[in-house]
Amino acid sequence: MYDLSGKTAIVTGAGGRRGIGRAIATRLAREGANLVVTDIARPLLPADEAVGWRGIESVVADITDMGRDVLGLDSDVSRPDQVADMVRQTIDRFGTIDILVCNAGSQPGDDRRLLIDLEEDAFDLVQRVNVKGTFLCCREVGRHMVERGGPGKIIILSSQAGKQGYARYAAYCASKFALVGLAQALAVEMAAVKVNVNAICPGLVDTEQVAFIADAIRPEGVSGEAHRLEMLDANRRSVPLGRTAVATDIADTAAFLASDQSDFMTGLAISVSGGKGMQ
Repeated sequence: MYDLSGKTAIVTGAGGRRGIGRAIATRLAREGANLVVTDIARPLLPADEAVGWRGIESVVADITDMGRDVLGLDSDVSRPDQVADMVRQTIDRFGTIDILVCNAGSQPGDDRRLLIDLEEDAFDLVQRVNVKGTFLCCREVGRHMVERGGPGKIIILSSQAGKQGYARYAAYCASKFALVGLAQALAVEMAAVKVNVNAICPGLVDTEQVAFIADAIRPEGVSGEAHRLEMLDANRRSVPLGRTAVATDIADTAAFLASDQSDFMTGLAISVSGGKGMQ
């Protein structure tokens, strides 16, 4: 549908088997782009190990099988040295960066508490990964795009929680609201060199993250898996289009924003939520 041939894209947080990052990376590859896929090194989930999933290594294999050139990296986006190295290795390998997708995010856990019960360390971790990590990636890639005179595409994964607050999500909401503001400011700053900057705001997406959220907020005496299924069912019933999003729904929007079909769109926070939250 979109021709990204000859383009190079970086997608962060791409190591999850059922994650948004993997779906975006493989969709951009299908449209012709070469890829740099990154994530932090983390223990594999038992369900992933059972099917032979190897994180970024498996994503690299997916994209290689499509006939695209791909580089896989272990990168912590909250560390400026690792972000700079990610950008350096991308330019060394491909010569340019045309598309940046800032998808890496913190794993839900101790941050999913009422604000009055929220520990400072848990709050800081969410901001460090979600906000600082996105800032560092946008700064490094943005400098490269300005130096070569553009054009380019920067896509930031925010959330419906970047438009509306939810109880027990204060740290997460704060980070995702911040990303909408970051995208708007950067869009204005980069417009002169024809770099489009937009945010995607998904609702609940059926990925591995739902299990972590469910375990963090489950009522006492309810298993994490039971609460995960309850969350998905409740969400499905609340979505006007009648289902919970899957990662490819988000990837479809990212592919459009990465293409020249979105050249006159910038500074937007686009809801991909099936009609649940239309602002």
